[in-house]
Parts: sequence; C-alpha cells; structure tokens
Amino acid sequence: MRPDTPAENVDHNAEAARLERIAGMYPEDAEALLLRAAAHLELSGDRPAATTLYDRLLSSADGLDDPHLVRALKASNLWEYDHEAEARAIIDGIRASAPRNPAPWVIVAESLESHDELEAAEETFTQAAGLLLPDGTEPPYATHPLLYGRHRVRRMLGLPHDHWDTLADTLHTSPVSLDELHDPKRVWSLGSDNPAELAAEISRLNAELGAYREALSRPFPVAVLHWPAAELAELLAAYADLATEYPSHDAHLATIEASLRELASSGTPNLGIVTGTVPSYEAFAASEGTSPSDPALLPQYATTLAARGRAIAWPPQRTASCWCGSGEAYGECHGASEPTAAV
Repeated sequence: MRPDTPAENVDHNAEAARLERIAGMYPEDAEALLLRAAAHLELSGDRPAATTLYDRLLSSADGLDDPHLVRALKASNLWEYDHEAEARAIIDGIRASAPRNPAPWVIVAESLESHDELEAAEETFTQAAGLLLPDGTEPPYATHPLLYGRHRVRRMLGLPHDHWDTLADTLHTSPVSLDELHDPKRVWSLGSDNPAELAAEISRLNAELGAYREALSRPFPVAVLHWPAAELAELLAAYADLATEYPSHDAHLATIEASLRELASSGTPNLGIVTGTVPSYEAFAASEGTSPSDPALLPQYATTLAARGRAIAWPPQRTASCWCGSGEAYGECHGASEPTAAV
C-alpha cells in the first residue's frame, strides 16, 4: 500500500492525521483510508504508530474486506523495526491460510526478499502462483506483480526460466526486458569505474523511477459514476430534475462505457468506475450544502467516492464479470463492441 503522493511533496505525518480524520467521518471506508494513513506513517519513520493503525483495523468489530492484506502490511512493517520473530509468525500464518488475493502474497514475499531470504521469497511467490494461476487461464492484472516478483527473485537466485517466468516476460511491456531489469549484475555495475556503464545504469534507474512517480502522482482514478438500476429508479423518483442526465438505465450504462473508452483513447490513464447509492448521494449533497437535484453535484460526488477508495479499475479483463452487474463476462457484455449511447 503506497501513499498516493510522491514522497518529496507531502508531510507524511500531517497526511496520516488527515486520513484518520476522514476515516472517522466515513467509517464505511475506514479500512482503505487507515491503510493509506499507515503507509504515510511508515514513510515518516514512525513505524510503531503504523503498527498501531494496523492493530486498530485488525481488532475492528465490523470486520475487514481483506484482513490478510492488513496482516501482511503489519508483518512487513514490524520486520523493518526489529520485530522479526513476530513478522515471521504472521508471514507463516498468511501462507498457511492461502488467501485468494495476490496482494498479501506479494507483500510478504517482498518482505522476505528485502531481508535476503531469497529462497523463502521464491517459495512464497511460487506457492501463490500455484494457487492463483491455474494452467490455461489468463492471469488477472492483479497477479502481474506476483509473476514479476517471482521472476526477479529467481533471476537473483540464478534459476532457469520456467513457464511462469515466460508468462511474466510476455506480460511485461516496458522497453527494458525483465531479464535485463532483474539482472543481478545491474547492482554490481553501480560500483563500476566505467563512466559509460554508470551512465547507462543511471538512465535505466531514472526511467524506472519516472514510471513509479507517474503511477504515484495520481491520487485516485478518473472515475465515472454508475447507478445500479434500482438506485437510479429511486434517484429519479426523488429528484425528477435529473431525468435529463439519465433518460434510461440502458442509456446510462452505454454512456459510461463510451465515456471511458473516449478517455482511454485520449491517453487518460488510471480510469475507474464508482457506484452510487441514493443515501450516500443525499448525505454528500447535505455536506456540500447543495440540493441533490443539481446535476453539477454528480461529478463532484463521483470524485469524492474515488478519493475515498471506492473506485474499481476499468476496463475489466474480458473474461471477468462486467462492471454493470449483469453477471456476464465483460467481453460478452459492455466490452463486446464499440458502445453507442442509447436514448
């Protein structure tokens, strides 16, 4: 969980405090907000305070969307300030529980890797790949870091490529190949006396750093607002002035897909969809001192939901369920062809 702002542009303690305040205002989003706050505390150097936030989440009576992720982040943080035994115990527990989300696996494997436990890291990445990537299936986007991390560790161990390493190579789109990116000799080249070798390595590192900074510089997705059919019917029954914005539910869904494709074709990255509810929208309107019937409030509401971590990434994989909730695969639903906004 990285904070959403480059490190040199933010007061991490102040940002953590701000996120904790927002979590108090929106308890339904507390998990995502407090995880971001804990990440800022880690970057500030206050790792005990970050652990306190992780413990606060894990002791929550409301339950968590992803307790394995919270435990993985806690383990990684603990190991960084000399609580190795507790961190190892948590990592062992995560591996034994075999979560279906790739993120906890990546975090604990990278924690092992960063402490030179390369064999254990490779075993962890491989265990996760075997669990989450059945043969013959297209790897979901969320599993790509798992494959890249496994490739990196195996490269450092000098192990030969296997089918998952080949798959990682196929998925990787950067001009610098994974084999070059993960070459252990790159580290040694930083100690070279050859100016040309140093310059080449610095150029590669700057390119990688630029990609990371670009990813971190956008705090939340450019999100389009989606109303499920029942919510849209309730919204229009209460606020008839919005009917011009939503002539029908089918038109609303088609417009979402068309808008996102247009944004994507213009080069806009980090796109997402947020799902609205009438009670949430009314509460937002009250907080803004504005009538819910004001169409200008709709994009502000979408942006606020995205800032609170409510967005799902668009587009889904073609074999994944469509974002509209139809239950069909995206490639057979709204991802099937170029959309036209119905009226």
